[in-house]
Amino acid sequence: MNFKRKLLSFTYIFLLPAIVLAQSPKTPAFKLVPLGVLGGIDESNLSAYMLAPTGSNNYICLDAGTLHYGIEKAVANKTFNVPAGTVLRQYIKGYFISHSHLDHIAGLIINSPEDSTKTIYALNDCIETIKTHYFTWKSWANFADQGETPALKKYHYKVLEPGTETAVENTGLKVQAFPLSHSNLTSTAFLVNSNDNYLLYLGDTGPDEIEKSSNLQNLWQAIAPLIKSKKLKAVLIEVSFPNEQPDKTLFGHLTPKWLMTEINKLATITGTDAIKGLNIVVTHLKPPVTSISKIKTQLKAANKLQLNLIYPQQGRALNF
Repeated sequence: MNFKRKLLSFTYIFLLPAIVLAQSPKTPAFKLVPLGVLGGIDESNLSAYMLAPTGSNNYICLDAGTLHYGIEKAVANKTFNVPAGTVLRQYIKGYFISHSHLDHIAGLIINSPEDSTKTIYALNDCIETIKTHYFTWKSWANFADQGETPALKKYHYKVLEPGTETAVENTGLKVQAFPLSHSNLTSTAFLVNSNDNYLLYLGDTGPDEIEKSSNLQNLWQAIAPLIKSKKLKAVLIEVSFPNEQPDKTLFGHLTPKWLMTEINKLATITGTDAIKGLNIVVTHLKPPVTSISKIKTQLKAANKLQLNLIYPQQGRALNF
């Protein structure tokens, strides 16, 4: 009897570490630091998200509407334990700009005198607008290595080819760009790869039905296998207006109704079980506060697929 007890005790002690390891949550693949989360008129809180592999300070910045104020908030929240200038100059290794509207690039332009040398990644149309309208000597100063002379050569332009994965210098990340339709402008979705783990960030986009486009459908087809295999850790996607906004004045944006319409299309490809619990980070909510409250209420009511809806807060890190 004593021998049996000793054997059971030995077996329990031997197996316990394996059991605990099996039950432990997986280590997150990404650290996401929102520097700006809203659309609209608040210039201190416009779309910008720093993203790095977990355990690394080598970030890319997905859009750059607000930089300095967002970094200061992150430092105040102890998301970073170094000065804001260090985060700007040393932690951010490159910018991925979804489109050329000011609420997605103003922070990059304003902070350029204090920034360090790095690359701006975008689709060709976006690069051309930056080159000919923003980094010019009439608008600001040409901090890039192309365009008007004299070129100060702080930033290098890298034109992304849709569907081609691009390695990001000094980060270990790879990014693939997908075109989106944003009214009369091409926007971009960025699919970020870190060691075969993925995060998807969408710039401003309207629904395919309103935009007379198949861009979102093409994107859903591309990411469906990653959802099925549980490799896609989160989707950052905009919802700018509540459902009361008329379709004719969406101007290339989504409402709760249209977001769920598009996610339901995605679910028809992946199956509803695969998409259940998917992290959906809701971005670009436009003030006033009453509209933002309506958006959240309407999304909650429409969340039949049991998505994990997340509302990012400026300067507070999220892990996926």
